Amino acid sequence: MVTEVIMPVLGETMNEGTVVEWLKQEGQPVRRGEVLFTVESDKATLEVEAPADGFLRQILVPAGTTVPVLTVVGLITRTADEPLEESANRQIGEPANQQIGKSANQQAISAPPLPLSPSPLPPRPPAPAARLFASPRARKLAREKGIDLALVSGSGPDGRIVERDVAAYLAALPAVTPVARRMAEQAGLDLRTVQGSGPGGRITKEDVERALAAALAPVVPAPPAAPVPPTPLPPLAPAPPTPAAAAETIAEVPLIGVRAVIARRMAESHRTTAPVTLTTEADATEFVVVRERLKASLADELGFNLGYNDLLIKLVARALREFPYMNVRLEGDGSADLTAGVIRQLAQVHVALAVDTERGLLVPVVRDADRKGLAEIAREVRELVERARIGKALPDELSGSTFTITNLGAYEVDAFTPIINLPETAILGVGRIKPRPAVVDGQVYVRQTMWLSLTFDHRLVDGAPAARFLQRIRQLVEEPYLLLA
Repeated sequence: MVTEVIMPVLGETMNEGTVVEWLKQEGQPVRRGEVLFTVESDKATLEVEAPADGFLRQILVPAGTTVPVLTVVGLITRTADEPLEESANRQIGEPANQQIGKSANQQAISAPPLPLSPSPLPPRPPAPAARLFASPRARKLAREKGIDLALVSGSGPDGRIVERDVAAYLAALPAVTPVARRMAEQAGLDLRTVQGSGPGGRITKEDVERALAAALAPVVPAPPAAPVPPTPLPPLAPAPPTPAAAAETIAEVPLIGVRAVIARRMAESHRTTAPVTLTTEADATEFVVVRERLKASLADELGFNLGYNDLLIKLVARALREFPYMNVRLEGDGSADLTAGVIRQLAQVHVALAVDTERGLLVPVVRDADRKGLAEIAREVRELVERARIGKALPDELSGSTFTITNLGAYEVDAFTPIINLPETAILGVGRIKPRPAVVDGQVYVRQTMWLSLTFDHRLVDGAPAARFLQRIRQLVEEPYLLLA
């Protein structure tokens, strides 16, 4: 009996997936429930389990290939020598005999045997590279730290890589900035060969660029020395400019995966909306005081410190409930006219928070944020952000938002023009909190201030209503006690 392994449906918004790595080679035994391969959707990387006991007889979709969901990616047989004639007509990447809409991680069992056919088997893809044997804890640590396991020497049985091997590799690495580490990983550069010029020998972006340029630079013999003229004469006319040398390529990174999704969505937002950005400066002194008090009072209950983003999600959700015309989206009629369709007001308030991860910008969503308490929002934000940063977020956790907050205060940014996260109507940009001199009742005081930037789609909301919404957010920042009213 042949069991089909399919590309699973990992969320309502998932249409295709990319096979990242096969953890078994053709001919190896597998057990039901054992992790068989990893798959990457638009913004998440997850593990897929084997649907049955047996042997992985054929890999139909090699690592790095993107196929639609419910596509057959491999075949499992009960025995190692069971004939595959019954699947002889199965084409590589052909959809499984399944109904669309199966639940996440559900695997397909083979359809009734097809009639034997004298036609030859379809050509098999190239065999995947030999698998690196590593313990789950070692793989988890390597994934969190962005370490290529191929660079780690295993000390376990039969050369298996265990967690201590990854930890030892990390300890031997020189200090390196996050940007430099990403550049080196993308270019396949061993950081142990790079000399750092930063504080304490820390490797910087410039160090990696120099190392890559040196590795790519061709060896050119020195030209013979030119004879020195006895007396140089001034030129009769300005010498023609020397053509600039072509810029050398340090590395090439395909625009795929998360980066491709971000590029497509940002371009679509710029092309299809009429964005306008309003900015205002808020006195965040009381906002800071309230956060410090809540951080102290909720520390034992939460087990971590309450963040500014937790408070912002709470107060933005409150403002969206009070100003429902900002919690809308345009549903088009299918025509090319970007002004046609229906403005649909949404019943739920789902607030997304833009998060910087190693794989790119992700937007985990806090659903029904207006109905949740601050402690519940804080816990949910912490869990969603952690899963997003380690690549474990489900597609449904990264979609369905009705409004987005993006906070660049940690990067010492004051104000900026955020891009609308389609199909939403608006996005709030939050700058850093910084002490500045301010005039209060005719006197100059040092106050904590914060810039707020609201970008909205002018097709759906006019400037004055959008300004009233931003004004309410500013009021809640300046008087956060109003959240209790």
